[in-house]
Amino acid sequence: MSSQEKTLLRVILTEGDIRKVSLAKKPDSVDNLVLALKESLGLNYNFSLQYEDLDFGNALCNLTDISELQDRATLKIIPNELDDNASTADTEILSTSSQERKKQWPKEFEIPSFTVDVEYRLQQGNLTYLKDNTYLKLTKELKHEILEKLAETIFSFKAYPTNDDYAQVAAALVNKHPCLLESGSSTGWGGWKNSLKFKMGNYRSKMRNLGYPDVTVNGRKRGTNNPEGIPSRKHIKKPKKCEINFLPNFPEGHNDDSLESVRKKMQDEMKMRTPSSSLLAQQMDLTFALRRKEIVETTPAVSDVLERWPALFREAQICLEFNRITGKNLKQEFYENLDRHSPRFMDLFKAKRGTPGRYLANFFNQVKLQSAQPTEVRTLVIRGLPIMLGDDDSSFFKSCLVSDQRNSILDVPVGILFEDTELQPPNSLHLTSTIGIILEGQVVMEKMQDLPQAMCLLFGLIYALDLNYPKSLANTFDFIQRVLMSMGQNSLKPKLQSLANQLFV
Repeated sequence: MSSQEKTLLRVILTEGDIRKVSLAKKPDSVDNLVLALKESLGLNYNFSLQYEDLDFGNALCNLTDISELQDRATLKIIPNELDDNASTADTEILSTSSQERKKQWPKEFEIPSFTVDVEYRLQQGNLTYLKDNTYLKLTKELKHEILEKLAETIFSFKAYPTNDDYAQVAAALVNKHPCLLESGSSTGWGGWKNSLKFKMGNYRSKMRNLGYPDVTVNGRKRGTNNPEGIPSRKHIKKPKKCEINFLPNFPEGHNDDSLESVRKKMQDEMKMRTPSSSLLAQQMDLTFALRRKEIVETTPAVSDVLERWPALFREAQICLEFNRITGKNLKQEFYENLDRHSPRFMDLFKAKRGTPGRYLANFFNQVKLQSAQPTEVRTLVIRGLPIMLGDDDSSFFKSCLVSDQRNSILDVPVGILFEDTELQPPNSLHLTSTIGIILEGQVVMEKMQDLPQAMCLLFGLIYALDLNYPKSLANTFDFIQRVLMSMGQNSLKPKLQSLANQLFV
């Protein structure tokens, strides 16, 4: 059968759900068939396929070779086992939006299982290697299947892996299957790393053709087929802060118009005296993909986002949006890690000398540590972090009297505002101040309970609005992300690495 011929299939999802699927052309591999079925049937989980084999009286057999697929064949979907680590809460939050990614890049990359044939050949290769140190002789087909499966697994975490990510996967591959070690490589996996980079480029092209937004957004760059496009390295839109759902797919059955209609209803709901929290949560979840498309592709002003998506600036929705984007519980992880490291931070602050030590000592004088409340200790840690990391917080932490017109914040892109009824001394912790969050020169959230709450929600808003970290506190926010929130720990800057080493001593 020609690869260009139309293929008609009978697909068994469950005993009560059997569908007819028509493909414009026959896929050239089993993996591509799986991708085509995911697209046609709107499936957002991984699965393998079985087919009715005529040689065995139509008994079901695993489909491992695309040549076995005939026109008008009957296939059965076999869902892969669910990840035991996936929480029910995450599933409930993300299910409506049909998210593909639910986990951060793992600390230790687990090599996936390959097809039965590939696993058998690797097993035999490993036995031979253990016996006489003979490396497996790779065929082009075998290497293709290994790389294709690895690319699919990598893409389930991120579309644009870093150089360290590729190295981690390549090292994990030869560690699990030593028969794949490269005799001419100093590491034993350098060639696999390079091959993975090329394979991921091809895999992204495949996903781009299937319409995946996080790679489609970069698909209109200048090239042979698009000489009028923008330069390939200009305005590349990639996750910058370990976002796992940077540009998600639209929910099944929805498009821009249908989601815009939901957005308008939500906007009207926010005009009510007491908006329905449950309704807002449902509608915000449904419109997540539309919101990300607007924010990532058009980079609107914060004031425009505030007008179109007012619910996004509610505390509950900031936390849910952070979970949708990163798969993490914002408040729980922020506060737990802050509290867990606070005793060590106190020791490091007290041991600091010179001008930074004097600033920190001034903060200690404002808090009685023996009887300090958790909020006071958290506040001290948040104010001390920039000092330890060499950041200048003078343009980030702003203070004014309640009677002032807030003119002092008009040029503040990202910051925290302390409002007091009377003038506070320099370097005050502002433990009794009214606190607000500043974005692009305006206060977008007011009357925060304390500084830790404001910093936590500001961190979430930076993700929700796809903002850059404030330059004056870049080290501090990077430390919060990478060390405290454990999101992208690789390749820390020297200052961050130094403090992290002291923290975990």
